[in-house]
Amino acid sequence: RHPLDVGDVIDKPQNGSDIYLTINHYLQAIAEEELEKGIKTVNAKSGWAIMMDPYTGEILAAAQVPFFDVRKYRTYFNSEDLKETAKFKAAVDLFEPGSTMKPITLAICLKANEELALEGRVPIFLPDEKISTSNGHFPGRSKPIQDARVHKYLNLYLAIQKSSNIYVATLVDRLINTMGEKWYRDALIDLFGFSEKTGVEFPFEASGFVPNFNKYYQNKAPEWSKSTPYSLAMGYNILTNSFQMIRAFSIIANEGKDVTPTILKKIIINDDGIEKVLVDNTKNFDFQNRRQILSRSSCRLIKKSMKFITKPGGTSRLADVYGYTDAGKSGTAEKIVNGRYSKDKNISSFIGFVPVEKPKFVLMVVVDEPEKKYVPGLGPAQIGGICAGPIFKEIATRSLNYLGVAPDDPFGYPYPDPRSDPTNADWSLEVKYLAELYNHWNK
Repeated sequence: RHPLDVGDVIDKPQNGSDIYLTINHYLQAIAEEELEKGIKTVNAKSGWAIMMDPYTGEILAAAQVPFFDVRKYRTYFNSEDLKETAKFKAAVDLFEPGSTMKPITLAICLKANEELALEGRVPIFLPDEKISTSNGHFPGRSKPIQDARVHKYLNLYLAIQKSSNIYVATLVDRLINTMGEKWYRDALIDLFGFSEKTGVEFPFEASGFVPNFNKYYQNKAPEWSKSTPYSLAMGYNILTNSFQMIRAFSIIANEGKDVTPTILKKIIINDDGIEKVLVDNTKNFDFQNRRQILSRSSCRLIKKSMKFITKPGGTSRLADVYGYTDAGKSGTAEKIVNGRYSKDKNISSFIGFVPVEKPKFVLMVVVDEPEKKYVPGLGPAQIGGICAGPIFKEIATRSLNYLGVAPDDPFGYPYPDPRSDPTNADWSLEVKYLAELYNHWNK
């Protein structure tokens, strides 16, 4: 026998691809540092923060605590305790957003007003309208809806400032009686994409959940009942991931344009000196040609209402980014454990953007299972404005300084800071007016 002479067989090596991410490593470092400090301060199980450009959808930072050490990845998959850390919870974990849903509820109601106006019909509400909020009884509910404190009357701006459950439930009651329950459900999906993946490139993104008609849970209870719309208004009975929420707030921040979160700019391969672009997401960053989801006027109303959250009279004073205008909303929800609401475990959050006009970023901070205790002078420590708000403030403040963004509210500092001048602060006159109006309506 003679060996077959085939000569030398050489496999030509292939170059790997160059992947360009949207992450800004300075902003990433800031987010990781402040998130770690904040999670330790509130003694929480875990937490995450994502920062996004509201115009392009670029994810500028994506942090999570506890950290995942890629150098020891095998240990994570061999340990039940560490498996949770190996997934990026902002994409994978679903939760009820709670009160962060309220600005979205308002956006849907304003959208209904615009459709009614085109038909020559009466709007379901007016932003300045004096609406009674003393009665929390709504159809299908065995227990009345309650606010943290009793308010007799509120308008849109006061309702967001005070985070009123009864106000948003009242608007949704008018909404479904005018537009129908199907219109409301469709708006949650068609306008904001709830129950649908955003398409962000993190693995295993969860779709979320919006209850549907004529469908049932495993216990045979209907997904959609008479009480469902009122729960949805407050951010309950709906499951979202964090990218869905930051996308929704980005639509409001950029004044109505569609936006898709992405962590990927480009994938390029160099083949024998010839550069080939395999993926180019920068083509999608063109803001002007995007679909207009909400009107600019509606977004401006909602942005204005969220300006008062972190100011005197608001529920999230600890999230105030001194020297800048900011807009945001806190949320606190009971976690679902084994199919039931837990009285001991919460998931709390704060979403906001800075500055209010032409924001540089939208930032969401989520705190998973903060310690439950009472903080003198503030309230329950697990509330989103108390545990997530300060983390938002620190990440936002340092990020704006790094980006070189000049303060747009140079007098908006607290006393005794020498820069403090409440009479000339951006929010001063509006907050004073709201306080006087609230006292007049709620004597």
